[in-house]
Amino acid sequence: MTQQATVGNESRSGRYRTVGSAALAVQPEAAAPQEARRPRLRLAPPMPVAAPRTPFVLLIVLVVVAGVLGILVLNTKIAEGGMQLTEMKKQQQQLDLREQQISQEIAQAESPGHLDAAAKRLGLVPAGAPAFIRLPDGKIIGVPQPATGKPSITSQ
Repeated sequence: MTQQATVGNESRSGRYRTVGSAALAVQPEAAAPQEARRPRLRLAPPMPVAAPRTPFVLLIVLVVVAGVLGILVLNTKIAEGGMQLTEMKKQQQQLDLREQQISQEIAQAESPGHLDAAAKRLGLVPAGAPAFIRLPDGKIIGVPQPATGKPSITSQ
């Protein structure tokens, strides 16, 4: 029975000797003759490419020089902007001071004493009791009287 199992299995797989479902041993494969086997072919490594280095070095130097010049220009513009800002702050301080002086002059010109003196210089005299006209019906409330008083000497 061992013979039959071995023979039957050899025809199916040709590699294992078995008895029923149990494997007995691995059969060694027949060694192929050396001359029948061909050497395995491989690709040769590519030839090294010797690229010229000068253009690459010039490109790198050009990029570095352009970067340094760009930073220099940017730095100069920032410094110029800082100087303009300082000058504008000084100008703003002067304008703020001038605005304050003008506001004081206006407040002084609007004071009652200054208005009275300016009115006298123009020859105006103080008015008496005022009279009013009611617009819907045209009725006069109060008695209108002309202003009395001497005009100032400076108005003539």
